[in-house]
Amino acid sequence: MKKRIILSALLASTSSLMALGGEFAYLYKDPRIMGMGGVNVAVGGYSTSVFSNPAGLASIEKEEGFVVDILGLGVSLTNDSINFANDIANTTKQDEVTAVLEKYNGRHFHDDVSNYSSVSKNSDAFAWSVGLLAATDLNVQSHTNSTSAGILATSSRAYGGVILAAAKPYYTDYGRVDIGVGLKVITQQSYEGPLLLSDLTGNDDIGSTIEEKFQKNGTGFGLDLGVNYHPFESSLWHPSFGLSVLNIGDMSFDNSYGQQPLTVNIGAAISPEVDYIDKLVIGVDYVDLFNANTIRKYPYNGTDEVTYVDYTDSDFMKRLRIGVGVGLVNTSLFYTQLNLGLYQGSYTAGVDLAFSVVKLNLATYQEQVGTGSADIPDRRYMAELGIGW
Repeated sequence: MKKRIILSALLASTSSLMALGGEFAYLYKDPRIMGMGGVNVAVGGYSTSVFSNPAGLASIEKEEGFVVDILGLGVSLTNDSINFANDIANTTKQDEVTAVLEKYNGRHFHDDVSNYSSVSKNSDAFAWSVGLLAATDLNVQSHTNSTSAGILATSSRAYGGVILAAAKPYYTDYGRVDIGVGLKVITQQSYEGPLLLSDLTGNDDIGSTIEEKFQKNGTGFGLDLGVNYHPFESSLWHPSFGLSVLNIGDMSFDNSYGQQPLTVNIGAAISPEVDYIDKLVIGVDYVDLFNANTIRKYPYNGTDEVTYVDYTDSDFMKRLRIGVGVGLVNTSLFYTQLNLGLYQGSYTAGVDLAFSVVKLNLATYQEQVGTGSADIPDRRYMAELGIGW
Protein backbone atom coordinates (compact mmCIF):
# COMPACT_ATOMS: atom_id res chain seq x y z
CA MET A 1 0.00 0.00 0.00
CA LYS A 2 2.83 2.41 0.82
CA LYS A 3 4.43 1.72 -2.55
CA ARG A 4 1.16 2.42 -4.37
CA ILE A 5 0.65 5.70 -2.50
CA ILE A 6 4.22 6.95 -2.94
CA LEU A 7 4.61 6.08 -6.62
CA SER A 8 1.16 7.38 -7.45
CA ALA A 9 1.95 10.61 -5.59
CA LEU A 10 5.21 10.97 -7.49
CA LEU A 11 3.46 10.44 -10.80
CA ALA A 12 0.78 12.90 -9.82
CA SER A 13 3.26 15.61 -8.99
CA THR A 14 5.96 16.05 -11.76
CA SER A 15 8.15 17.85 -14.34
CA SER A 16 11.13 17.10 -16.51
CA LEU A 17 12.52 13.56 -16.60
CA MET A 18 16.07 12.85 -17.29
CA ALA A 19 17.41 9.43 -17.78
CA LEU A 20 18.04 9.80 -21.46
CA GLY A 21 17.68 13.53 -21.51
CA GLY A 22 15.57 16.40 -20.31
CA GLU A 23 13.47 19.41 -21.19
CA PHE A 24 13.96 23.16 -20.96
CA ALA A 25 13.89 24.54 -17.44
CA TYR A 26 10.65 26.22 -16.40
CA LEU A 27 8.66 27.24 -13.34
CA TYR A 28 5.14 27.50 -14.71
CA LYS A 29 3.41 26.78 -18.00
CA ASP A 30 0.11 28.59 -18.60
CA PRO A 31 -2.28 26.54 -20.81
CA ARG A 32 -3.41 29.79 -22.46
CA ILE A 33 0.15 30.41 -23.60
CA MET A 34 1.14 26.80 -24.33
CA GLY A 35 -1.88 26.31 -26.61
CA MET A 36 -0.50 29.22 -28.63
CA GLY A 37 2.88 27.55 -29.07
CA GLY A 38 4.33 28.96 -25.86
CA VAL A 39 4.56 32.43 -27.46
CA ASN A 40 4.43 35.40 -25.07
CA VAL A 41 7.71 37.37 -25.10
CA ALA A 42 6.25 40.15 -27.25
CA VAL A 43 2.54 39.40 -26.73
CA GLY A 44 2.02 39.88 -22.98
CA GLY A 45 -1.40 40.73 -21.60
CA TYR A 46 -1.55 38.02 -18.92
CA SER A 47 -0.56 38.00 -15.25
CA THR A 48 1.56 34.93 -16.13
CA SER A 49 3.57 37.04 -18.58
CA VAL A 50 5.96 37.43 -15.63
CA PHE A 51 7.37 33.98 -16.53
CA SER A 52 8.36 35.05 -20.07
CA ASN A 53 8.71 38.84 -20.03
CA PRO A 54 7.60 41.08 -17.15
CA ALA A 55 7.16 43.99 -19.59
CA GLY A 56 4.08 42.14 -20.87
CA LEU A 57 2.14 43.32 -17.80
CA ALA A 58 1.85 46.73 -19.47
CA SER A 59 -0.33 45.11 -22.16
CA ILE A 60 -3.05 44.09 -19.68
CA GLU A 61 -6.20 45.98 -20.63
CA LYS A 62 -6.68 48.91 -18.22
CA GLU A 63 -10.45 48.54 -18.49
CA GLU A 64 -10.18 45.19 -16.70
CA GLY A 65 -9.20 46.92 -13.45
CA PHE A 66 -7.85 44.42 -10.93
CA VAL A 67 -7.13 41.10 -12.62
CA VAL A 68 -7.57 38.37 -10.02
CA ASP A 69 -6.74 34.69 -10.61
CA ILE A 70 -7.18 32.35 -7.63
CA LEU A 71 -7.64 28.63 -6.99
CA GLY A 72 -6.43 27.85 -10.51
CA LEU A 73 -5.62 24.15 -10.25
CA GLY A 74 -3.68 22.99 -13.28
CA VAL A 75 -2.82 19.42 -14.27
CA SER A 76 -0.58 18.16 -17.07
CA LEU A 77 -0.33 14.50 -18.08
CA THR A 78 1.63 12.49 -20.62
CA ASN A 79 0.00 9.76 -22.72
CA ASP A 80 -0.32 6.52 -20.70
CA SER A 81 1.21 8.01 -17.55
CA ILE A 82 -1.76 6.86 -15.43
CA ASN A 83 -1.56 3.33 -16.89
CA PHE A 84 2.18 3.23 -16.20
CA ALA A 85 1.69 4.36 -12.58
CA ASN A 86 -0.99 1.72 -12.02
CA ASP A 87 1.10 -1.03 -13.57
CA ILE A 88 4.12 -0.19 -11.40
CA ALA A 89 2.00 0.18 -8.26
CA ASN A 90 0.42 -3.26 -8.77
CA THR A 91 3.74 -5.14 -8.97
CA THR A 92 5.01 -7.15 -6.00
CA LYS A 93 7.78 -9.29 -7.48
CA GLN A 94 10.99 -8.51 -9.33
CA ASP A 95 9.96 -10.27 -12.53
CA GLU A 96 6.68 -8.29 -12.55
CA VAL A 97 8.56 -5.01 -12.22
CA THR A 98 10.91 -6.07 -15.02
CA ALA A 99 7.94 -6.91 -17.26
CA VAL A 100 6.42 -3.45 -16.69
CA LEU A 101 9.73 -1.72 -17.41
CA GLU A 102 10.11 -3.71 -20.62
CA LYS A 103 6.55 -2.83 -21.64
CA TYR A 104 7.29 0.88 -21.35
CA ASN A 105 11.00 0.71 -22.22
CA GLY A 106 12.33 4.09 -23.38
CA ARG A 107 9.03 5.92 -22.73
CA HIS A 108 9.13 9.27 -21.00
CA PHE A 109 6.35 10.16 -18.59
CA HIS A 110 5.66 13.63 -17.26
CA ASP A 111 2.93 14.73 -14.87
CA ASP A 112 2.56 17.94 -12.93
CA VAL A 113 0.12 19.74 -10.69
CA SER A 114 0.36 23.49 -10.22
CA ASN A 115 -1.40 26.57 -8.95
CA TYR A 116 -0.51 30.17 -9.68
CA SER A 117 -2.71 32.68 -7.88
CA SER A 118 -2.15 36.35 -8.53
CA VAL A 119 -3.50 39.89 -8.37
CA SER A 120 -2.50 42.29 -11.15
CA LYS A 121 -3.45 45.76 -12.31
CA ASN A 122 -2.49 48.06 -15.14
CA SER A 123 -2.95 51.57 -13.78
CA ASP A 124 -2.25 54.92 -15.44
CA ALA A 125 1.22 55.12 -13.85
CA PHE A 126 2.43 51.53 -14.18
CA ALA A 127 1.33 47.89 -14.16
CA TRP A 128 2.07 45.51 -11.32
CA SER A 129 1.49 41.90 -10.28
CA VAL A 130 1.86 39.84 -7.10
CA GLY A 131 1.66 36.07 -7.38
CA LEU A 132 2.03 32.89 -5.34
CA LEU A 133 3.25 29.71 -7.05
CA ALA A 134 2.86 26.16 -5.73
CA ALA A 135 3.71 23.20 -7.95
CA THR A 136 5.00 19.65 -8.16
CA ASP A 137 6.34 17.86 -11.20
CA LEU A 138 7.74 14.43 -11.90
CA ASN A 139 9.45 12.76 -14.83
CA VAL A 140 10.22 9.07 -15.14
CA GLN A 141 11.69 6.90 -17.86
CA SER A 142 12.05 3.13 -18.04
CA HIS A 143 15.34 1.48 -19.02
CA THR A 144 15.68 -2.29 -19.11
CA ASN A 145 19.07 -2.42 -20.86
CA SER A 146 17.94 -5.69 -22.49
CA THR A 147 18.61 -7.58 -19.27
CA SER A 148 16.62 -8.57 -16.20
CA ALA A 149 18.16 -5.65 -14.30
CA GLY A 150 15.91 -2.68 -15.02
CA ILE A 151 16.34 0.94 -14.05
CA LEU A 152 13.62 3.55 -13.63
CA ALA A 153 15.14 7.03 -13.85
CA THR A 154 13.33 9.92 -12.24
CA SER A 155 13.60 13.66 -11.74
CA SER A 156 10.92 15.38 -9.71
CA ARG A 157 10.39 18.33 -7.44
CA ALA A 158 7.96 20.13 -5.16
CA TYR A 159 8.42 23.88 -5.17
CA GLY A 160 6.80 27.22 -4.65
CA GLY A 161 7.38 30.86 -3.90
CA VAL A 162 6.52 34.50 -4.48
CA ILE A 163 6.71 36.40 -7.77
CA LEU A 164 6.64 40.22 -7.81
CA ALA A 165 6.72 42.24 -11.01
CA ALA A 166 6.04 45.70 -12.40
CA ALA A 167 6.08 47.34 -15.82
CA LYS A 168 5.95 50.95 -16.93
CA PRO A 169 5.19 52.30 -20.42
CA TYR A 170 7.14 55.19 -21.88
CA TYR A 171 5.72 57.13 -24.82
CA THR A 172 8.28 58.44 -27.30
CA ASP A 173 8.23 59.97 -30.78
CA TYR A 174 9.15 56.53 -32.11
CA GLY A 175 6.51 54.48 -30.31
CA ARG A 176 5.69 53.05 -26.91
CA VAL A 177 8.40 51.30 -24.90
CA ASP A 178 7.39 49.08 -21.96
CA ILE A 179 10.06 48.33 -19.35
CA GLY A 180 9.45 45.49 -16.91
CA VAL A 181 11.19 44.03 -13.89
CA GLY A 182 10.37 40.94 -11.85
CA LEU A 183 11.66 39.23 -8.71
CA LYS A 184 11.22 35.55 -7.86
CA VAL A 185 11.91 33.77 -4.58
CA ILE A 186 11.51 30.01 -4.98
CA THR A 187 12.01 27.17 -2.48
CA GLN A 188 12.09 23.56 -3.63
CA GLN A 189 12.72 19.93 -2.75
CA SER A 190 14.09 17.94 -5.68
CA TYR A 191 14.67 14.25 -6.38
CA GLU A 192 16.72 12.94 -9.28
CA GLY A 193 18.56 9.78 -10.25
CA PRO A 194 18.06 6.09 -11.13
CA LEU A 195 15.85 3.75 -9.09
CA LEU A 196 17.07 0.15 -9.13
CA LEU A 197 14.93 -2.98 -9.03
CA SER A 198 16.05 -3.47 -5.46
CA ASP A 199 14.52 -0.10 -4.63
CA LEU A 200 11.16 -1.08 -6.12
CA THR A 201 10.85 -4.65 -4.80
CA GLY A 202 11.10 -6.04 -1.30
CA ASN A 203 11.00 -2.54 0.11
CA ASP A 204 8.28 -1.57 2.58
CA ASP A 205 9.35 2.06 2.78
CA ILE A 206 10.20 3.36 -0.67
CA GLY A 207 9.55 6.91 0.51
CA SER A 208 12.46 6.80 2.95
CA THR A 209 14.67 5.24 0.29
CA ILE A 210 13.88 8.00 -2.19
CA GLU A 211 14.47 10.73 0.40
CA GLU A 212 17.77 9.23 1.54
CA LYS A 213 19.14 8.72 -1.99
CA PHE A 214 17.78 11.72 -3.85
CA GLN A 215 16.31 14.56 -1.78
CA LYS A 216 17.93 17.99 -2.06
CA ASN A 217 16.58 21.23 -0.63
CA GLY A 218 17.26 24.72 -1.92
CA THR A 219 16.10 28.30 -2.25
CA GLY A 220 16.72 30.51 -5.26
CA PHE A 221 16.41 34.22 -6.01
CA GLY A 222 16.00 35.48 -9.54
CA LEU A 223 15.70 38.89 -11.17
CA ASP A 224 13.92 39.25 -14.51
CA LEU A 225 14.20 42.20 -16.89
CA GLY A 226 12.19 42.82 -20.04
CA VAL A 227 11.29 45.36 -22.69
CA ASN A 228 8.51 45.50 -25.28
CA TYR A 229 8.56 47.98 -28.14
CA HIS A 230 5.35 49.05 -29.91
CA PRO A 231 6.56 51.20 -32.86
CA PHE A 232 3.17 51.81 -34.49
CA GLU A 233 0.69 51.46 -31.66
CA SER A 234 -2.17 53.16 -33.54
CA SER A 235 -1.68 51.25 -36.80
CA LEU A 236 -3.96 48.54 -38.12
CA TRP A 237 -1.40 45.78 -37.38
CA HIS A 238 -0.26 46.78 -33.87
CA PRO A 239 3.23 45.24 -34.14
CA SER A 240 5.39 44.65 -31.05
CA PHE A 241 8.91 43.39 -30.39
CA GLY A 242 10.11 41.91 -27.12
CA LEU A 243 13.33 41.07 -25.29
CA SER A 244 13.66 39.45 -21.86
CA VAL A 245 16.52 38.36 -19.64
CA LEU A 246 15.31 35.86 -17.05
CA ASN A 247 16.78 34.33 -13.89
CA ILE A 248 19.54 36.82 -13.15
CA GLY A 249 20.99 35.76 -9.80
CA ASP A 250 21.07 32.50 -7.88
CA MET A 251 18.53 30.04 -9.31
CA SER A 252 20.89 27.04 -9.53
CA PHE A 253 19.57 25.20 -6.44
CA ASP A 254 23.10 23.77 -5.95
CA ASN A 255 23.01 22.40 -9.51
CA SER A 256 20.16 20.02 -8.74
CA TYR A 257 17.13 19.28 -10.87
CA GLY A 258 14.89 22.34 -11.17
CA GLN A 259 17.69 24.84 -11.68
CA GLN A 260 16.75 27.88 -13.77
CA PRO A 261 19.61 29.11 -16.00
CA LEU A 262 19.92 32.70 -17.10
CA THR A 263 18.26 32.96 -20.52
CA VAL A 264 17.87 35.68 -23.13
CA ASN A 265 14.66 35.54 -25.17
CA ILE A 266 13.33 37.53 -28.12
CA GLY A 267 9.93 37.76 -29.78
CA ALA A 268 7.73 39.61 -32.26
CA ALA A 269 3.96 39.82 -32.62
CA ILE A 270 1.15 41.52 -34.49
CA SER A 271 -2.46 42.01 -33.51
CA PRO A 272 -4.31 43.12 -36.64
CA GLU A 273 -7.84 44.46 -36.42
CA VAL A 274 -10.25 41.99 -38.03
CA ASP A 275 -13.99 42.37 -38.39
CA TYR A 276 -16.38 39.95 -36.64
CA ILE A 277 -13.87 38.61 -34.11
CA ASP A 278 -12.76 40.00 -30.75
CA LYS A 279 -9.03 39.82 -31.46
CA LEU A 280 -6.34 38.13 -33.51
CA VAL A 281 -2.78 37.68 -32.23
CA ILE A 282 0.10 36.17 -34.22
CA GLY A 283 3.49 35.81 -32.57
CA VAL A 284 6.89 34.19 -32.87
CA ASP A 285 9.50 33.71 -30.11
CA TYR A 286 13.04 32.43 -30.02
CA VAL A 287 13.96 31.49 -26.46
CA ASP A 288 17.29 30.75 -24.79
CA LEU A 289 19.23 32.72 -27.39
CA PHE A 290 22.64 31.69 -26.04
CA ASN A 291 21.87 27.99 -25.36
CA ALA A 292 22.04 28.14 -21.57
CA ASN A 293 19.81 25.08 -21.13
CA THR A 294 21.56 21.73 -20.89
CA ILE A 295 20.53 18.10 -21.26
CA ARG A 296 21.18 15.93 -18.21
CA LYS A 297 21.83 12.19 -18.31
CA TYR A 298 22.13 9.82 -15.37
CA PRO A 299 24.62 7.02 -16.08
CA TYR A 300 24.30 4.08 -13.68
CA ASN A 301 27.64 3.61 -11.91
CA GLY A 302 26.85 0.38 -10.02
CA THR A 303 26.45 2.17 -6.67
CA ASP A 304 23.78 4.13 -4.81
CA GLU A 305 25.58 7.38 -5.59
CA VAL A 306 23.70 9.56 -8.08
CA THR A 307 25.92 10.75 -10.93
CA TYR A 308 25.03 12.83 -13.96
CA VAL A 309 26.51 14.48 -17.01
CA ASP A 310 25.21 17.77 -18.46
CA TYR A 311 25.36 18.21 -22.23
CA THR A 312 24.99 21.48 -24.12
CA ASP A 313 22.00 21.56 -26.45
CA SER A 314 21.74 24.06 -29.31
CA ASP A 315 18.81 22.69 -31.31
CA PHE A 316 17.18 25.54 -33.27
CA MET A 317 13.68 24.03 -33.48
CA LYS A 318 13.54 23.46 -29.72
CA ARG A 319 13.85 27.19 -29.24
CA LEU A 320 11.51 28.39 -31.98
CA ARG A 321 7.87 29.04 -31.05
CA ILE A 322 5.06 30.26 -33.32
CA GLY A 323 1.48 30.87 -32.25
CA VAL A 324 -1.92 32.23 -33.25
CA GLY A 325 -4.74 33.21 -30.91
CA VAL A 326 -8.26 34.02 -32.10
CA GLY A 327 -10.65 35.62 -29.61
CA LEU A 328 -14.20 34.82 -30.68
CA VAL A 329 -16.45 36.15 -27.94
CA ASN A 330 -15.72 38.59 -25.13
CA THR A 331 -18.62 39.65 -22.91
CA SER A 332 -19.04 40.11 -19.17
CA LEU A 333 -20.58 36.63 -18.91
CA PHE A 334 -18.73 34.59 -21.51
CA TYR A 335 -15.32 34.56 -23.16
CA THR A 336 -13.69 32.15 -25.55
CA GLN A 337 -10.42 32.06 -27.49
CA LEU A 338 -8.97 29.39 -29.77
CA ASN A 339 -5.20 28.88 -29.90
CA LEU A 340 -2.90 27.08 -32.33
CA GLY A 341 0.86 26.98 -32.57
CA LEU A 342 4.16 25.31 -33.29
CA TYR A 343 6.32 24.37 -30.30
CA GLN A 344 9.61 22.51 -30.70
CA GLY A 345 8.58 21.45 -34.20
CA SER A 346 5.18 19.98 -33.23
CA TYR A 347 1.66 21.39 -33.17
CA THR A 348 -0.04 22.90 -30.14
CA ALA A 349 -3.74 23.60 -29.65
CA GLY A 350 -5.92 25.00 -26.92
CA VAL A 351 -9.12 26.71 -25.94
CA ASP A 352 -9.70 29.35 -23.26
CA LEU A 353 -13.17 29.59 -21.76
CA ALA A 354 -14.65 31.84 -19.09
CA PHE A 355 -18.16 31.61 -17.69
CA SER A 356 -18.63 34.64 -15.44
CA VAL A 357 -15.88 34.10 -12.81
CA VAL A 358 -15.14 30.45 -13.66
CA LYS A 359 -12.24 29.86 -16.06
CA LEU A 360 -11.36 26.67 -17.93
CA ASN A 361 -8.20 26.46 -20.05
CA LEU A 362 -7.27 23.38 -22.10
CA ALA A 363 -4.15 22.80 -24.18
CA THR A 364 -1.89 20.17 -25.71
CA TYR A 365 1.75 20.44 -26.73
CA GLN A 366 4.67 18.10 -27.36
CA GLU A 367 7.97 18.36 -25.54
CA GLN A 368 11.09 16.99 -27.24
CA VAL A 369 13.00 15.30 -24.44
CA GLY A 370 16.57 14.33 -25.13
CA THR A 371 19.48 15.30 -27.31
CA GLY A 372 18.73 16.74 -30.80
CA SER A 373 19.50 13.56 -32.76
CA ALA A 374 17.85 11.27 -30.20
CA ASP A 375 14.82 13.22 -29.04
CA ILE A 376 11.91 11.45 -27.39
CA PRO A 377 8.52 13.01 -28.27
CA ASP A 378 6.36 13.54 -25.18
CA ARG A 379 2.81 14.65 -26.02
CA ARG A 380 1.18 16.33 -23.03
CA TYR A 381 -2.35 17.42 -22.17
CA MET A 382 -3.09 20.34 -19.88
CA ALA A 383 -6.21 21.45 -18.05
CA GLU A 384 -6.67 24.32 -15.61
CA LEU A 385 -9.83 25.23 -13.72
CA GLY A 386 -9.98 28.32 -11.58
CA ILE A 387 -11.75 31.45 -10.45
CA GLY A 388 -10.85 34.82 -11.89
CA TRP A 389 -12.13 38.21 -12.89
